[in-house]
Amino acid sequence: MNTLDAMYKAIEDMLPRLEELDLIDRIKPAEEAASQDDEKLVRYIRIYRHLHPKILAEQRVSRTDIFDALFGDDTVATSIAHRAYNDSYREHYGDVTPYQDGVYDFLCCLKQAGIKLGVVTNRIREFLDHELMAVGWQDIFDITYCGNEAESYKPAPSPLLEVMAKLGVSPGPDIWYVGDSVTDMVTAKEAGIPGVFYNAGLWSQDAIAKMFYDPGRERYYPAALVDDFDQLLDLMIEVSLQGESRCIRASRPERLPARQPPPPRIEPDWHPAVVNLTPPEIILFDWHATLADTLDAMYHAVDDMLPELEEMGLLDKLVAAEDCKSPEDIKLLEHVKAYGKLHPKIKIDRKISRTDIFEVLFGENDVAKRRAHKEFNRHYRNYFGTVLPFEPNIKNMLMGLRELNLKVGVITNRDREFFMHELSVIEDTGWAELFDTCICGDDTERRKPHIDQIEKALQNLHEPIHPNVWYVGDSTTDTIASKTAGITSVFFNGAQWDQPWLSKIFPGNERYPHKPDVVVNDFSEFWALVLTCRKKAAAEKYRARDAS
Repeated sequence: MNTLDAMYKAIEDMLPRLEELDLIDRIKPAEEAASQDDEKLVRYIRIYRHLHPKILAEQRVSRTDIFDALFGDDTVATSIAHRAYNDSYREHYGDVTPYQDGVYDFLCCLKQAGIKLGVVTNRIREFLDHELMAVGWQDIFDITYCGNEAESYKPAPSPLLEVMAKLGVSPGPDIWYVGDSVTDMVTAKEAGIPGVFYNAGLWSQDAIAKMFYDPGRERYYPAALVDDFDQLLDLMIEVSLQGESRCIRASRPERLPARQPPPPRIEPDWHPAVVNLTPPEIILFDWHATLADTLDAMYHAVDDMLPELEEMGLLDKLVAAEDCKSPEDIKLLEHVKAYGKLHPKIKIDRKISRTDIFEVLFGENDVAKRRAHKEFNRHYRNYFGTVLPFEPNIKNMLMGLRELNLKVGVITNRDREFFMHELSVIEDTGWAELFDTCICGDDTERRKPHIDQIEKALQNLHEPIHPNVWYVGDSTTDTIASKTAGITSVFFNGAQWDQPWLSKIFPGNERYPHKPDVVVNDFSEFWALVLTCRKKAAAEKYRARDAS
Protein backbone atom coordinates (compact mmCIF):
# COMPACT_ATOMS: atom_id res chain seq x y z
CA MET A 1 0.00 0.00 0.00
CA ASN A 2 1.00 3.59 -0.55
CA THR A 3 0.51 5.54 2.67
CA LEU A 4 3.68 7.60 2.28
CA ASP A 5 2.13 11.06 2.41
CA ALA A 6 0.34 10.30 5.68
CA MET A 7 3.43 8.56 7.10
CA TYR A 8 5.78 11.46 6.41
CA LYS A 9 3.26 14.00 7.72
CA ALA A 10 2.97 11.99 10.93
CA ILE A 11 6.74 11.73 11.36
CA GLU A 12 7.13 15.46 10.73
CA ASP A 13 4.50 16.11 13.41
CA MET A 14 6.18 13.73 15.83
CA LEU A 15 9.88 14.69 15.51
CA PRO A 16 9.48 18.16 17.08
CA ARG A 17 8.18 16.32 20.19
CA LEU A 18 11.43 14.41 20.76
CA GLU A 19 12.44 16.73 23.58
CA GLU A 20 9.01 16.54 25.21
CA LEU A 21 9.19 12.73 24.95
CA ASP A 22 12.62 12.70 26.64
CA LEU A 23 14.12 11.05 23.57
CA ILE A 24 16.81 13.57 22.65
CA ASP A 25 19.38 12.02 24.96
CA ARG A 26 18.45 8.54 23.70
CA ILE A 27 19.35 9.31 20.09
CA LYS A 28 22.44 7.32 19.13
CA PRO A 29 25.68 9.28 18.73
CA ALA A 30 26.19 9.96 15.03
CA GLU A 31 29.55 8.19 15.08
CA GLU A 32 27.77 4.95 16.09
CA ALA A 33 25.46 5.01 13.07
CA ALA A 34 25.35 1.85 10.96
CA SER A 35 26.04 3.74 7.73
CA GLN A 36 27.06 7.13 6.40
CA ASP A 37 23.46 7.84 5.37
CA ASP A 38 22.25 6.96 8.86
CA GLU A 39 24.89 9.28 10.33
CA LYS A 40 23.56 12.16 8.22
CA LEU A 41 19.96 11.31 9.17
CA VAL A 42 20.78 11.19 12.90
CA ARG A 43 22.76 14.42 12.81
CA TYR A 44 20.08 16.26 10.83
CA ILE A 45 17.21 15.17 13.08
CA ARG A 46 19.25 15.91 16.20
CA ILE A 47 19.74 19.49 15.02
CA TYR A 48 16.47 20.25 13.24
CA ARG A 49 13.84 17.79 14.65
CA HIS A 50 12.89 17.41 11.03
CA LEU A 51 13.56 15.02 8.17
CA HIS A 52 16.19 15.98 5.62
CA PRO A 53 14.50 17.61 2.59
CA LYS A 54 15.99 14.95 0.33
CA ILE A 55 14.25 12.19 2.33
CA LEU A 56 10.96 14.06 2.09
CA ALA A 57 11.40 14.65 -1.63
CA GLU A 58 12.33 11.06 -2.49
CA GLN A 59 10.02 9.31 0.01
CA ARG A 60 12.20 6.21 0.04
CA VAL A 61 12.99 5.71 3.74
CA SER A 62 10.53 3.93 6.04
CA ARG A 63 9.41 5.07 9.46
CA THR A 64 10.91 1.94 10.99
CA ASP A 65 14.29 2.56 9.34
CA ILE A 66 14.24 6.13 10.67
CA PHE A 67 13.58 4.96 14.23
CA ASP A 68 16.15 2.20 13.90
CA ALA A 69 18.78 4.74 12.80
CA LEU A 70 17.87 7.05 15.69
CA PHE A 71 17.58 4.59 18.56
CA GLY A 72 19.24 1.34 17.45
CA ASP A 73 18.80 -1.41 20.05
CA ASP A 74 17.09 0.87 22.58
CA THR A 75 13.71 -0.87 22.50
CA VAL A 76 12.23 1.43 25.15
CA ALA A 77 13.01 4.54 23.09
CA THR A 78 11.76 2.84 19.91
CA SER A 79 8.47 1.91 21.58
CA ILE A 80 7.97 5.49 22.83
CA ALA A 81 8.70 6.79 19.31
CA HIS A 82 6.24 4.35 17.70
CA ARG A 83 3.49 5.31 20.16
CA ALA A 84 4.08 9.01 19.55
CA TYR A 85 4.06 8.36 15.81
CA ASN A 86 0.72 6.53 16.11
CA ASP A 87 -0.78 9.52 17.95
CA SER A 88 0.29 11.76 15.08
CA TYR A 89 -0.75 9.27 12.38
CA ARG A 90 -4.37 9.40 13.58
CA GLU A 91 -4.49 12.94 12.25
CA HIS A 92 -3.42 11.89 8.76
CA TYR A 93 -4.19 8.25 7.96
CA GLY A 94 -6.99 7.11 5.67
CA ASP A 95 -5.59 8.25 2.33
CA VAL A 96 -4.35 4.90 1.01
CA THR A 97 -3.87 3.49 -2.50
CA PRO A 98 -2.13 0.41 -3.94
CA TYR A 99 1.61 1.06 -4.09
CA GLN A 100 1.72 0.10 -7.76
CA ASP A 101 -0.92 -0.61 -10.37
CA GLY A 102 -2.30 -4.15 -10.41
CA VAL A 103 -1.14 -5.22 -6.92
CA TYR A 104 -4.50 -6.85 -6.12
CA ASP A 105 -4.38 -8.88 -9.35
CA PHE A 106 -0.89 -10.11 -8.45
CA LEU A 107 -2.09 -11.12 -4.99
CA CYS A 108 -5.04 -12.99 -6.49
CA CYS A 109 -2.64 -14.81 -8.82
CA LEU A 110 -0.55 -16.00 -5.87
CA LYS A 111 -3.69 -16.99 -3.96
CA GLN A 112 -4.96 -19.07 -6.88
CA ALA A 113 -1.58 -20.81 -7.03
CA GLY A 114 -2.16 -22.06 -3.49
CA ILE A 115 0.36 -19.79 -1.80
CA LYS A 116 -0.51 -18.52 1.68
CA LEU A 117 -0.38 -14.73 1.99
CA GLY A 118 0.18 -12.60 5.06
CA VAL A 119 1.01 -9.09 6.19
CA VAL A 120 3.50 -8.40 8.99
CA THR A 121 3.73 -4.71 9.73
CA ASN A 122 4.75 -2.26 12.44
CA ARG A 123 1.42 -0.55 11.84
CA ILE A 124 -1.10 -0.94 14.65
CA ARG A 125 -4.34 -2.87 14.09
CA GLU A 126 -6.47 0.26 14.18
CA PHE A 127 -4.74 1.64 11.09
CA LEU A 128 -4.18 -1.57 9.14
CA ASP A 129 -7.81 -2.74 9.29
CA HIS A 130 -9.04 0.66 8.17
CA GLU A 131 -6.59 0.73 5.26
CA LEU A 132 -7.37 -2.86 4.18
CA MET A 133 -11.05 -2.00 4.04
CA ALA A 134 -10.34 1.23 2.17
CA VAL A 135 -8.78 -0.72 -0.71
CA GLY A 136 -11.04 -3.79 -0.36
CA TRP A 137 -8.27 -6.27 0.45
CA GLN A 138 -9.54 -7.52 3.81
CA ASP A 139 -10.29 -11.05 2.50
CA ILE A 140 -7.15 -11.70 0.44
CA PHE A 141 -4.76 -12.51 3.30
CA ASP A 142 -4.56 -15.66 5.38
CA ILE A 143 -3.13 -13.70 8.29
CA THR A 144 -2.28 -10.13 9.24
CA TYR A 145 -0.13 -9.19 12.21
CA CYS A 146 0.49 -5.72 13.60
CA GLY A 147 3.15 -3.97 15.63
CA ASN A 148 0.97 -3.60 18.72
CA GLU A 149 0.23 -7.36 18.70
CA ALA A 150 3.83 -8.58 18.58
CA GLU A 151 6.27 -8.92 21.44
CA SER A 152 8.52 -6.31 19.77
CA TYR A 153 8.49 -4.12 16.70
CA LYS A 154 10.61 -4.95 13.67
CA PRO A 155 13.61 -5.23 13.27
CA ALA A 156 13.16 -7.75 16.09
CA PRO A 157 12.32 -11.15 14.51
CA SER A 158 9.44 -11.81 16.92
CA PRO A 159 6.62 -10.58 14.63
CA LEU A 160 7.62 -13.05 11.88
CA LEU A 161 8.29 -15.89 14.32
CA GLU A 162 4.91 -15.37 16.00
CA VAL A 163 3.10 -15.39 12.64
CA MET A 164 4.83 -18.60 11.57
CA ALA A 165 3.83 -20.19 14.88
CA LYS A 166 0.21 -19.18 14.32
CA LEU A 167 0.33 -20.73 10.81
CA GLY A 168 1.91 -23.90 12.21
CA VAL A 169 5.05 -23.65 10.06
CA SER A 170 8.75 -23.42 10.82
CA PRO A 171 11.25 -20.96 9.38
CA GLY A 172 12.65 -22.15 6.07
CA PRO A 173 13.48 -21.20 2.48
CA ASP A 174 9.88 -21.59 1.32
CA ILE A 175 8.64 -18.69 3.51
CA TRP A 176 9.54 -15.34 1.97
CA TYR A 177 9.28 -11.92 3.56
CA VAL A 178 8.89 -9.16 0.98
CA GLY A 179 9.69 -5.67 2.27
CA ASP A 180 11.06 -2.33 1.16
CA SER A 181 13.52 -1.47 3.92
CA VAL A 182 16.78 -2.53 5.49
CA THR A 183 14.76 -3.14 8.66
CA ASP A 184 12.60 -5.69 6.83
CA MET A 185 15.67 -7.55 5.60
CA VAL A 186 17.15 -7.60 9.11
CA THR A 187 13.85 -8.96 10.46
CA ALA A 188 13.72 -11.73 7.85
CA LYS A 189 17.34 -12.76 8.38
CA GLU A 190 16.98 -12.87 12.15
CA ALA A 191 13.80 -14.93 11.76
CA GLY A 192 15.62 -17.44 9.56
CA ILE A 193 13.74 -16.86 6.30
CA PRO A 194 14.70 -15.26 2.94
CA GLY A 195 14.20 -11.51 2.65
CA VAL A 196 13.09 -10.25 -0.76
CA PHE A 197 13.84 -6.55 -1.13
CA TYR A 198 10.99 -4.77 -2.89
CA ASN A 199 12.81 -1.78 -4.38
CA ALA A 200 10.00 0.68 -3.76
CA GLY A 201 12.24 3.71 -4.14
CA LEU A 202 13.83 2.34 -7.32
CA TRP A 203 17.29 2.75 -5.83
CA SER A 204 20.23 2.02 -8.11
CA GLN A 205 22.09 -1.25 -7.60
CA ASP A 206 25.03 0.72 -6.19
CA ALA A 207 22.76 2.49 -3.70
CA ILE A 208 21.28 -0.81 -2.52
CA ALA A 209 24.72 -2.32 -2.17
CA LYS A 210 25.74 0.71 -0.08
CA MET A 211 22.77 0.17 2.24
CA PHE A 212 23.84 -3.34 3.12
CA TYR A 213 27.60 -3.35 2.72
CA ASP A 214 28.30 -0.89 5.50
CA PRO A 215 29.95 -2.49 8.55
CA GLY A 216 27.51 -4.67 10.47
CA ARG A 217 24.96 -4.92 7.67
CA GLU A 218 26.68 -7.24 5.20
CA ARG A 219 24.94 -10.35 6.47
CA TYR A 220 21.51 -8.81 5.93
CA TYR A 221 21.86 -8.41 2.17
CA PRO A 222 18.59 -9.59 0.58
CA ALA A 223 18.16 -13.06 -0.86
CA ALA A 224 16.65 -11.36 -3.93
CA LEU A 225 15.85 -7.90 -5.32
CA VAL A 226 12.70 -6.95 -7.26
CA ASP A 227 11.61 -3.56 -8.61
CA ASP A 228 7.96 -4.51 -9.05
CA PHE A 229 5.48 -7.38 -8.75
CA ASP A 230 6.12 -8.58 -12.29
CA GLN A 231 9.72 -9.27 -11.25
CA LEU A 232 8.45 -10.97 -8.08
CA LEU A 233 6.33 -13.35 -10.17
CA ASP A 234 9.25 -13.94 -12.54
CA LEU A 235 11.36 -14.91 -9.55
CA MET A 236 8.70 -17.25 -8.17
CA ILE A 237 8.26 -18.97 -11.54
CA GLU A 238 12.04 -19.39 -11.81
CA VAL A 239 12.40 -21.18 -8.47
CA SER A 240 9.08 -23.03 -8.28
CA LEU A 241 8.42 -26.65 -9.07
CA GLN A 242 6.95 -27.29 -12.51
CA GLY A 243 3.37 -27.67 -11.28
CA GLU A 244 3.46 -24.52 -9.14
CA SER A 245 5.06 -22.62 -11.98
CA ARG A 246 2.21 -23.63 -14.32
CA CYS A 247 -0.36 -22.43 -11.76
CA ILE A 248 1.29 -19.01 -11.47
CA ARG A 249 1.60 -18.68 -15.26
CA ALA A 250 -2.04 -19.67 -15.77
CA SER A 251 -3.45 -16.91 -13.57
CA ARG A 252 -0.75 -14.32 -14.09
CA PRO A 253 -2.07 -10.83 -14.93
CA GLU A 254 -0.85 -8.96 -17.98
CA ARG A 255 2.65 -7.53 -17.59
CA LEU A 256 2.66 -3.82 -16.71
CA PRO A 257 5.02 -1.03 -17.82
CA ALA A 258 8.11 -0.68 -15.63
CA ARG A 259 7.86 1.72 -12.69
CA GLN A 260 9.74 5.01 -12.99
CA PRO A 261 12.01 6.51 -10.28
CA PRO A 262 10.98 9.73 -8.49
CA PRO A 263 12.22 13.02 -9.94
CA PRO A 264 15.57 14.03 -8.44
CA ARG A 265 15.76 16.81 -5.88
CA ILE A 266 17.20 19.96 -7.40
CA GLU A 267 20.46 20.51 -5.56
CA PRO A 268 22.00 23.97 -5.23
CA ASP A 269 23.92 24.76 -8.40
CA TRP A 270 26.03 27.69 -7.24
CA HIS A 271 29.14 25.57 -6.76
CA PRO A 272 30.60 26.50 -10.18
CA ALA A 273 31.19 29.97 -8.69
CA VAL A 274 34.43 28.51 -7.32
CA VAL A 275 36.12 29.48 -10.58
CA ASN A 276 35.55 33.14 -9.73
CA LEU A 277 36.53 33.08 -6.07
CA THR A 278 39.57 34.83 -4.67
CA PRO A 279 41.56 32.28 -2.63
CA PRO A 280 41.15 32.93 1.09
CA GLU A 281 43.75 34.44 3.37
CA ILE A 282 41.27 35.03 6.20
CA ILE A 283 38.18 32.93 6.95
CA LEU A 284 35.55 34.26 9.35
CA PHE A 285 32.72 32.00 10.54
CA ASP A 286 29.27 32.54 11.97
CA TRP A 287 28.78 30.61 15.22
CA HIS A 288 25.19 29.46 15.71
CA ALA A 289 23.96 26.89 13.13
CA THR A 290 27.29 27.05 11.30
CA LEU A 291 30.02 25.92 13.68
CA ALA A 292 27.82 25.20 16.70
CA ASP A 293 24.38 23.76 17.42
CA THR A 294 22.56 25.86 20.01
CA LEU A 295 19.12 25.69 18.38
CA ASP A 296 17.21 24.35 21.37
CA ALA A 297 18.15 27.22 23.66
CA MET A 298 17.68 29.81 20.92
CA TYR A 299 14.10 28.80 20.05
CA HIS A 300 13.13 28.53 23.72
CA ALA A 301 14.34 32.10 24.29
CA VAL A 302 12.58 33.49 21.19
CA ASP A 303 9.36 31.77 22.30
CA ASP A 304 9.61 33.42 25.71
CA MET A 305 10.40 36.86 24.29
CA LEU A 306 7.78 37.30 21.57
CA PRO A 307 4.73 37.45 23.87
CA GLU A 308 6.35 40.53 25.50
CA LEU A 309 6.55 42.61 22.30
CA GLU A 310 3.63 44.84 23.27
CA GLU A 311 4.96 45.32 26.80
CA MET A 312 8.36 46.31 25.30
CA GLY A 313 6.73 48.83 22.98
CA LEU A 314 7.82 46.85 19.92
CA LEU A 315 4.49 45.65 18.58
CA ASP A 316 3.92 48.87 16.65
CA LYS A 317 7.52 48.72 15.39
CA LEU A 318 6.86 45.63 13.30
CA VAL A 319 7.25 46.20 9.57
CA ALA A 320 4.34 46.44 7.19
CA ALA A 321 3.53 43.29 5.22
CA GLU A 322 4.28 45.03 1.91
CA ASP A 323 7.87 45.56 3.06
CA CYS A 324 8.51 41.82 3.46
CA LYS A 325 10.77 39.96 1.05
CA SER A 326 8.61 36.88 0.47
CA PRO A 327 5.19 35.32 1.20
CA GLU A 328 6.89 33.21 3.89
CA ASP A 329 8.16 36.36 5.63
CA ILE A 330 4.64 37.82 5.51
CA LYS A 331 3.27 34.66 7.16
CA LEU A 332 5.90 34.87 9.91
CA LEU A 333 5.14 38.54 10.50
CA GLU A 334 1.36 38.16 10.53
CA HIS A 335 1.50 35.18 12.89
CA VAL A 336 3.68 37.07 15.36
CA LYS A 337 1.35 40.08 15.16
CA ALA A 338 -1.75 37.95 15.75
CA TYR A 339 -0.49 35.46 18.32
CA GLY A 340 2.72 36.83 19.83
CA LYS A 341 4.69 33.71 18.92
CA LEU A 342 6.36 31.96 16.01
CA HIS A 343 4.30 29.93 13.60
CA PRO A 344 4.60 26.22 14.52
CA LYS A 345 6.12 25.49 11.11
CA ILE A 346 9.04 27.81 11.91
CA LYS A 347 9.82 25.80 15.02
CA ILE A 348 9.35 22.50 13.22
CA ASP A 349 11.68 23.53 10.40
CA ARG A 350 14.29 24.96 12.82
CA LYS A 351 16.03 26.60 9.87
CA ILE A 352 15.79 30.33 10.54
CA SER A 353 18.10 32.16 12.93
CA ARG A 354 17.14 34.59 15.65
CA THR A 355 18.84 37.38 13.69
CA ASP A 356 16.88 36.60 10.53
CA ILE A 357 13.64 36.50 12.56
CA PHE A 358 14.34 40.00 13.88
CA GLU A 359 15.26 41.18 10.38
CA VAL A 360 11.89 39.97 9.09
CA LEU A 361 10.01 41.56 12.00
CA PHE A 362 11.76 44.94 12.26
CA GLY A 363 13.48 45.50 8.90
CA GLU A 364 15.73 48.59 8.98
CA ASN A 365 14.68 49.71 12.46
CA ASP A 366 17.99 49.28 14.31
CA VAL A 367 16.63 50.68 17.57
CA ALA A 368 13.88 48.05 17.65
CA LYS A 369 16.32 45.28 16.77
CA ARG A 370 18.72 46.31 19.53
CA ARG A 371 15.85 46.17 22.04
CA ALA A 372 14.74 42.79 20.70
CA HIS A 373 18.27 41.38 20.98
CA LYS A 374 18.57 42.72 24.54
CA GLU A 375 15.32 41.07 25.63
CA PHE A 376 16.25 37.86 23.84
CA ASN A 377 19.47 37.78 25.87
CA ARG A 378 17.52 38.12 29.10
CA HIS A 379 15.54 34.98 28.27
CA TYR A 380 18.50 33.16 26.76
CA ARG A 381 20.20 33.18 30.17
CA ASN A 382 17.59 30.64 31.25
CA TYR A 383 18.59 28.14 28.58
CA PHE A 384 22.12 28.60 27.28
CA GLY A 385 25.00 26.32 28.17
CA THR A 386 24.47 23.24 26.04
CA VAL A 387 26.45 23.56 22.81
CA LEU A 388 27.51 20.90 20.32
CA PRO A 389 29.58 20.98 17.14
CA PHE A 390 27.23 21.46 14.21
CA GLU A 391 29.00 18.60 12.40
CA PRO A 392 31.57 15.98 13.44
CA ASN A 393 35.21 16.86 12.88
CA ILE A 394 34.70 20.63 12.75
CA LYS A 395 37.58 21.07 15.18
CA ASN A 396 39.88 19.12 12.85
CA MET A 397 38.76 21.27 9.93
CA LEU A 398 39.54 24.47 11.88
CA MET A 399 42.95 23.10 12.86
CA GLY A 400 43.56 22.23 9.20
CA LEU A 401 42.81 25.80 8.13
CA ARG A 402 45.35 27.10 10.63
CA GLU A 403 47.94 24.62 9.34
CA LEU A 404 47.42 26.23 5.92
CA ASN A 405 48.53 29.50 7.55
CA LEU A 406 45.08 31.02 7.19
CA LYS A 407 43.78 33.44 9.80
CA VAL A 408 40.51 32.21 11.31
CA GLY A 409 37.85 34.11 13.26
CA VAL A 410 34.24 34.17 14.43
CA ILE A 411 31.63 36.87 13.92
CA THR A 412 28.40 36.25 15.80
CA ASN A 413 25.38 38.27 16.88
CA ARG A 414 25.53 36.38 20.17
CA ASP A 415 26.50 38.55 23.15
CA ARG A 416 30.00 37.99 24.51
CA GLU A 417 28.63 36.72 27.83
CA PHE A 418 27.08 33.72 26.06
CA PHE A 419 29.58 33.19 23.28
CA MET A 420 32.63 33.01 25.52
CA HIS A 421 30.96 30.40 27.72
CA GLU A 422 29.95 28.30 24.71
CA LEU A 423 33.41 28.68 23.17
CA SER A 424 35.00 27.41 26.39
CA VAL A 425 32.77 24.34 26.88
CA ILE A 426 32.21 23.00 23.37
CA GLU A 427 33.63 19.48 23.14
CA ASP A 428 34.57 19.81 26.84
CA THR A 429 37.95 21.50 26.27
CA GLY A 430 36.68 24.39 24.12
CA TRP A 431 37.91 25.90 20.87
CA ALA A 432 39.33 29.24 22.05
CA GLU A 433 42.83 28.53 20.73
CA LEU A 434 41.50 27.97 17.19
CA PHE A 435 40.53 31.59 16.48
CA ASP A 436 42.61 34.70 15.88
CA THR A 437 39.68 37.01 16.57
CA CYS A 438 36.10 36.72 17.85
CA ILE A 439 33.60 39.56 17.43
CA CYS A 440 30.28 39.39 19.28
CA GLY A 441 26.98 41.19 18.93
CA ASP A 442 27.64 43.61 21.78
CA ASP A 443 31.16 44.47 20.61
CA THR A 444 29.84 46.97 18.04
CA GLU A 445 27.01 49.47 17.94
CA ARG A 446 25.28 47.62 15.10
CA ARG A 447 25.01 43.87 14.52
CA LYS A 448 24.81 41.95 11.28
CA PRO A 449 23.54 42.57 8.60
CA HIS A 450 25.53 45.81 9.10
CA ILE A 451 29.24 45.56 8.37
CA ASP A 452 30.50 46.93 11.72
CA GLN A 453 31.49 43.50 13.06
CA ILE A 454 33.36 42.55 9.89
CA GLU A 455 35.25 45.86 9.98
CA LYS A 456 36.16 45.33 13.65
CA ALA A 457 37.38 41.77 13.02
CA LEU A 458 39.67 42.94 10.22
CA GLN A 459 40.94 45.85 12.35
CA ASN A 460 41.88 43.31 15.04
CA LEU A 461 43.77 41.31 12.42
CA HIS A 462 45.35 44.46 10.91
CA GLU A 463 43.99 43.47 7.51
CA PRO A 464 42.08 45.46 4.87
CA ILE A 465 38.66 44.57 3.50
CA HIS A 466 39.30 42.43 0.42
CA PRO A 467 37.69 39.45 -1.39
CA ASN A 468 40.44 37.23 0.07
CA VAL A 469 38.42 37.50 3.30
CA TRP A 470 35.69 34.84 3.35
CA TYR A 471 32.68 34.91 5.66
CA VAL A 472 30.93 31.56 6.14
CA GLY A 473 27.40 31.73 7.52
CA ASP A 474 24.00 30.07 7.32
CA SER A 475 21.65 33.05 7.05
CA THR A 476 20.62 35.75 4.62
CA THR A 477 21.89 38.19 7.24
CA ASP A 478 25.40 36.75 6.94
CA THR A 479 25.27 37.04 3.16
CA ILE A 480 24.05 40.64 3.24
CA ALA A 481 26.82 41.64 5.66
CA SER A 482 29.50 39.94 3.53
CA LYS A 483 28.39 41.41 0.20
CA THR A 484 27.83 44.88 1.65
CA ALA A 485 31.35 44.83 3.13
CA GLY A 486 32.89 43.67 -0.14
CA ILE A 487 34.22 40.30 1.04
CA THR A 488 33.46 36.79 -0.24
CA SER A 489 30.19 35.28 0.95
CA VAL A 490 30.09 31.50 1.49
CA PHE A 491 26.56 30.36 2.32
CA PHE A 492 26.65 27.34 4.64
CA ASN A 493 23.55 25.35 3.64
CA GLY A 494 23.36 23.26 6.80
CA ALA A 495 19.57 23.30 6.56
CA GLN A 496 19.87 21.66 3.12
CA TRP A 497 17.62 24.08 1.24
CA ASP A 498 17.13 23.09 -2.39
CA GLN A 499 17.84 25.40 -5.32
CA PRO A 500 14.25 26.73 -5.74
CA TRP A 501 14.23 27.84 -2.09
CA LEU A 502 17.69 29.41 -2.28
CA SER A 503 16.59 31.32 -5.37
CA LYS A 504 13.60 32.56 -3.38
CA ILE A 505 15.57 33.86 -0.38
CA PHE A 506 18.32 35.26 -2.62
CA PRO A 507 16.29 36.67 -5.54
CA GLY A 508 19.10 38.91 -6.78
CA ASN A 509 16.67 41.64 -7.78
CA GLU A 510 16.96 45.39 -7.35
CA ARG A 511 15.37 45.38 -3.91
CA TYR A 512 17.24 42.31 -2.64
CA PRO A 513 20.43 42.20 -4.71
CA HIS A 514 22.70 40.25 -2.37
CA LYS A 515 23.50 36.64 -3.31
CA PRO A 516 26.25 34.40 -1.93
CA ASP A 517 29.32 33.79 -4.04
CA VAL A 518 29.13 30.06 -3.41
CA VAL A 519 27.01 27.52 -1.49
CA VAL A 520 28.37 24.57 0.49
CA ASN A 521 26.17 21.87 2.03
CA ASP A 522 28.64 20.70 4.66
CA PHE A 523 32.20 21.23 5.84
CA SER A 524 33.65 18.47 3.71
CA GLU A 525 32.51 20.49 0.69
CA PHE A 526 33.89 23.65 2.26
CA TRP A 527 37.29 22.05 2.88
CA ALA A 528 37.41 20.86 -0.75
CA LEU A 529 36.45 24.39 -1.85
CA VAL A 530 39.34 25.95 0.09
CA LEU A 531 41.87 23.46 -1.26
CA THR A 532 40.59 23.84 -4.84
CA CYS A 533 40.87 27.63 -4.72
CA ARG A 534 44.37 27.49 -3.27
CA LYS A 535 45.47 24.92 -5.85
CA LYS A 536 44.05 27.01 -8.68
CA ALA A 537 45.81 30.13 -7.36
CA ALA A 538 49.12 28.28 -7.04
CA ALA A 539 48.82 26.97 -10.60
CA GLU A 540 48.12 30.47 -11.93
CA LYS A 541 51.10 31.81 -9.99
CA TYR A 542 53.43 29.21 -11.51
CA ARG A 543 52.05 29.86 -15.01
CA ALA A 544 52.63 33.59 -14.58
CA ARG A 545 56.19 32.98 -13.34
CA ASP A 546 56.95 30.65 -16.27
CA ALA A 547 55.51 33.18 -18.72
CA SER A 548 57.77 35.92 -17.36
